[in-house]
Amino acid sequence: MAYPPVSAPYGLTPIHRLDGLPYAGAIRQIPIASTLATAIYNGQPVKIVQGGTIAASPVTDSNAALANAVCGVFVGCAYTNSSGQPVEGQYYPGNAAATNAVAYVVDDPNAVFKVAVTAANSAMSTTTEAAVGTNVQFIQGTASATTGDAGGSILAPSASAGNVATLPFRVIAVVPDTNVTATTFSEVIVKVNVHQYNTAAAYDFA
Repeated sequence: MAYPPVSAPYGLTPIHRLDGLPYAGAIRQIPIASTLATAIYNGQPVKIVQGGTIAASPVTDSNAALANAVCGVFVGCAYTNSSGQPVEGQYYPGNAAATNAVAYVVDDPNAVFKVAVTAANSAMSTTTEAAVGTNVQFIQGTASATTGDAGGSILAPSASAGNVATLPFRVIAVVPDTNVTATTFSEVIVKVNVHQYNTAAAYDFA
């Protein structure tokens, strides 16, 4: 059966663990501050900020510092809106002023994710099996409030760029289901290189 081509980036989709076990839907509920003004979309990398709440990570070419840390990927949320109605959301709109908001985060450091390959302008691109084992840059892209999905992707690897140690993701496989040709692929599988839970960089207690 032929799969439809990937027409646009969609963020990071959890598929299994690094050890090959399938992704069973495990998430951690992490609070969202009532003052958070920026939206968080399904498939977007997120980080824990000082105070123990969650926010979108602006990660692109490095996630070694707390400012660009990645503790996992956002896959939904729950909160009570201003009308007192419970909401189960594909994305968090920001400025919800909800004191009980929680993010659903795939935060397993061993989780791996499927992601689209694009150019720097988020236009769809491809790579080859030579990408496996390389480090790649993350492109934030443009999210959609209609679908609730993030617009993130990874930058198609280029010569002499995949060995940069600070790049935030490592390609561990290509996705043959949506290949463009027998040797070119529009999606890859990646892991987080420096997970926020596994780094010594931390916030001081305040």
